[in-house]
Amino acid sequence: MMKLNKIWLVRIGFIAVAAGLIFLAWRYLQPKHLGDGFASGNGRIEAVEIDIAAKTPGRIKDILVNEGDFVTAGQVLARMDTEVLESQRREAEAQLRQAQSAVERSHSLVAQREAEKVAALAVVAQRETELKLAQKRQARSEPLAADQAIALQDLDDARAAARGAQSAVSAAKAQVAAAEAAIATAQTQVLEAQSVVEAARATIERLQADIDDSTLKTPRDGRVQHRIAQPSEVLSAGGKVLNLLDLADVYMTFFLPTAAAGRLAIGSEVRLVLDAVPQYVIPAKVSFVADAAQFTPKTVETAIEREKLMFRVKAQIDPELLKKHIHQVKTGLPGMAYVRLDPNVEWPAALQVKLP
Repeated sequence: MMKLNKIWLVRIGFIAVAAGLIFLAWRYLQPKHLGDGFASGNGRIEAVEIDIAAKTPGRIKDILVNEGDFVTAGQVLARMDTEVLESQRREAEAQLRQAQSAVERSHSLVAQREAEKVAALAVVAQRETELKLAQKRQARSEPLAADQAIALQDLDDARAAARGAQSAVSAAKAQVAAAEAAIATAQTQVLEAQSVVEAARATIERLQADIDDSTLKTPRDGRVQHRIAQPSEVLSAGGKVLNLLDLADVYMTFFLPTAAAGRLAIGSEVRLVLDAVPQYVIPAKVSFVADAAQFTPKTVETAIEREKLMFRVKAQIDPELLKKHIHQVKTGLPGMAYVRLDPNVEWPAALQVKLP
């Protein structure tokens, strides 16, 4: 028993010595006082998160990636069950075929009505010819009847024939007007049938878009951080399936006091030193400075109190550099950010860029 305790004491002592050496090495690698041309703040490495979600309600059919997998833009990550959507699309396609048949029938009806109009116009021309003949016959009969060269009955017959021919012309013209109205009605039916066709096509396009959106793809290169749902789960519209980290948009957020933030410019050079790998110095640039203080004392009345105000700053890491070391990129790592406020001041040796 005593021997076992001694072994544990030796192990604990060894761990303590190792931890002490690591701490001393970390302290040794930390930059000394940087001077007025620099400022520093502690923060954590972060990345833009992307939620891969279902556009429409449905059941998850399959998830093709696991947590920690690297994915590239356009890669299929998961698929939703589209059986209902596909049946709805087939129904809409059948409705489209019916609507197209209705358009063809409507065009045929227009052609039929136009033929009827042509026939009615021919009848009008015939009746007008008959009217002219009847009017000429009446015109010849009038003086002959006055000279008693023909019987009055013949004159009455000629007059009746002229009036009958006039009525026949009016009736034929009415048939033409009816044919024109029928053509207009048939043309309206064509437009209505074409509208049904367009509506059916729009429905098919919408359903196809929903089917396409049921194949969930990543918009950017990144790494799968969380599987939020599992296959066979039913999601509502907007239900999240996966959470990704955009490893091309990685930054450290830290805070600087008023005096330093006031001298900071977008694009200022930054050096990041992570606690986990203090031997490396990562270059970055200021991409954001908050326009309002994050930490505010209860009352700000003096210059000293104003100096306590802290502004949030983001230091963006170059995407090309991230691409070269994408497998080493990890979020959540704490570290220090060193900002060069004066571009004319050289970086100290401890903050020269050092990469794996």
